[in-house]
Amino acid sequence: MCNLYSVTKGQKAIMEAVDAMVDSTGNLPPMPGVFPDYSAPIVRNTAKGRELCLARWGMPSSQKAQLEAAQKRADKLRAKGKDFDFQELLKMEPDSGTTNIRNTKSQHWKRWLGLEDRCVVPFTSFSENEDAPGGGRQPVWFATDETRPLTFFAGIWTNWTSVRKVREGLVTTDLYGFLTTNPNAEVEAIHPKAMPVILRTNEEIETWMTAPVEEALSLQRPLPDGSLRVVARGKKADGADAS
Repeated sequence: MCNLYSVTKGQKAIMEAVDAMVDSTGNLPPMPGVFPDYSAPIVRNTAKGRELCLARWGMPSSQKAQLEAAQKRADKLRAKGKDFDFQELLKMEPDSGTTNIRNTKSQHWKRWLGLEDRCVVPFTSFSENEDAPGGGRQPVWFATDETRPLTFFAGIWTNWTSVRKVREGLVTTDLYGFLTTNPNAEVEAIHPKAMPVILRTNEEIETWMTAPVEEALSLQRPLPDGSLRVVARGKKADGADAS
């Protein structure tokens, strides 16, 4: 599961790469480490053209996951003899979000596969964890080559009201996540379960942003073997400003 990536190219480069017309990000600094629930840039379809904007990483979790979490919380309250309103408990159950989307046949995800909910997520490198020699896990950073060129994940986004963090309470915000698929050879050596869906060409970006669902989902496949390079190890950030 990819839960850490970097985007160190500027907003002008991002907008030019995807023909974005609107920039809502303000001053966008390099991001050598993007973590779950961080705000980061995405490019989405709007009535005014493609928009570069910020959203929080992590799409809404499934109703089943939220229900199970609320039921566990309710069981603990019952054990303590405390009264509660289960519907209110469910409404206020924290959800930090789902960063990676694999099962696009799920009804939970199908609702966000239309053109209005697709986006591309710019990145320059992404990380998967491997077992470290001294124990624990360490990040291994991948990019399409050592120069870490601007590349894009195939993503989806939505505007959603939920509790992301208990201290925030209910918030309404734009959220995003990106698709995953089987790993290619380079990623499989580190993380054998999955890799992000990566769009490397203008044609692939256009397909994801404009094509019917079935055609767009044909892009949910691993990159060819040999398409990625390990560019760093053991760092929680990557890129020019990682130090």
